[in-house]
Amino acid sequence: MSTKTAADRIVQFLSRHGVRRAWCVPGESYIALLHALHPEQEEQIDLVVCRQEGGAAFSAMADAKLSGKPGVVLVSRGPGACNAAIGLHAAEQDAVPLILLIGQVEARDLRRRAFQEIDYHRMFGGVAKWVGEAHGPEEVPELIARAWSMAMQGVPGPVVLVLPEEVIAEPCAAEAPAWNPPLPSLPDVSPIAEALARAERPIILAGHGFEDVTGARQAALLAFAEAWQVPVAVSFRRQSLFPNDHPLYAGDLGLRNPDAQREAFAQADLVLALGTRLTDITTQGYSWPAPGQRLIHVCPDASWLNWRFAAEIAVAADAHALLAAMPAAPRPPAGRAAWNARLRALHVADCQVPARDWPDGLPFAEVAQLIGRVAAPDAIVSVDAGSFAAPFYRKVMWKPGQLLLPSQSGAMGCGMPGAVAAALRFPGRQVICAVGDGGLLMTGQELAVAQARGAAIKLIVSDNGSYGSIRIHQERAHPGAVSGTDLSNPDILGWCRAFGMPVLEVTTRADYAALEQGLAAPGPFAAVVRSSLKAILP
Repeated sequence: MSTKTAADRIVQFLSRHGVRRAWCVPGESYIALLHALHPEQEEQIDLVVCRQEGGAAFSAMADAKLSGKPGVVLVSRGPGACNAAIGLHAAEQDAVPLILLIGQVEARDLRRRAFQEIDYHRMFGGVAKWVGEAHGPEEVPELIARAWSMAMQGVPGPVVLVLPEEVIAEPCAAEAPAWNPPLPSLPDVSPIAEALARAERPIILAGHGFEDVTGARQAALLAFAEAWQVPVAVSFRRQSLFPNDHPLYAGDLGLRNPDAQREAFAQADLVLALGTRLTDITTQGYSWPAPGQRLIHVCPDASWLNWRFAAEIAVAADAHALLAAMPAAPRPPAGRAAWNARLRALHVADCQVPARDWPDGLPFAEVAQLIGRVAAPDAIVSVDAGSFAAPFYRKVMWKPGQLLLPSQSGAMGCGMPGAVAAALRFPGRQVICAVGDGGLLMTGQELAVAQARGAAIKLIVSDNGSYGSIRIHQERAHPGAVSGTDLSNPDILGWCRAFGMPVLEVTTRADYAALEQGLAAPGPFAAVVRSSLKAILP
């Protein structure tokens, strides 16, 4: 009988497929899996112990973006799985491969309302791409291989594998089958090339299909746009896909795009949507492409094609592979240059931040632009959700080599775990974490992981004493009636010092020079910016 357990087979499969790090909060329901990850075991995977399962799931999701492999997070049954659910939802919204391994009650107690038992097929069925549950040790190798396949293929996303505690502790003779990515299948691309060649006012909408840690997909997108002289807009919060300072960069499709930009996009005579799902924000509330606009939609999951928008050409394929199959670009129509310049000018105009003083603090947009100006050429900037984050998407021009790590799901609390993942994955690169005072106290405790690992994070906190994004909506709906959005904060400066970080309080523009110095200095650093709430309110 094999001396390897089912838990060993899981770790063996993950290790052989390039997983070098997993994230967890320990639980008694998966002790066998913790043992299989012991540093003295044959397969070496770095197990990062976090302080809350939501933080662990966010870190695993960020690690997936940084590694190109599924993020792996281990949690215990019941409370652990519930805490991790936020990361699962974020991974689905962000199109990120994530494998959630849940220790479960013993198999004999399944569906008997045992202590901390949840039916995860029902709980996660509407969020995860796939939910599997092992009932015997010999099933486990096949299930982990299937989990990997489901997470990676088509539109990437989260999967769940449920592991009864005694099942993974039992011997397992079978090894998991190897996973090989499917070969791309492409149609005749000549109709796409002909449509693009004739269009005078085309625009490329590039999405998750061009996210790639090696940069190869982004480089292919850039080369294609330059060869065909087509402007590129990126889908919601994916600024890192295309050089923001390039003449062909037309901005992103996000929250509250300027009216002039929306009007211009609606005048495109061809929308080439590549590697994107055409969700509500990217399509500006399902209003763009506008009725009558020609649409070519390329997405690896056919279920997203012709879902809300009828495409003239709908292609279930990998967008990167499709670009490689396109023929050489012809000379563009005469009006193309003016169209490109118009879209570029609209984006550049939107990047401006007018100089203005506010009585209650600094406009955080200035701080975001400062960070964009002084960030290292290969900086990784992990941005939490909130109104403070908006300038990072529309007021900063990110350059090739830099990586913006946001959460497309808008989930608060993603910033610090993402920065921890980045600092551990790339210890030689500058890692900046930008977070509001609301999100900081949701998952900020994961800074303890960075401290324990000696990881240097540059933490920038926007402190305006409010859940600012909600306050904006509140003021529009009920002006002057503040309810549930004010924050009473602790001593955030002292909180940062407790993690052994040098701390700077930024209260006036005179402090910007010290902020630049702190960002450039080696080691960890924290700055608490007394930012203006009035500056963001309508």
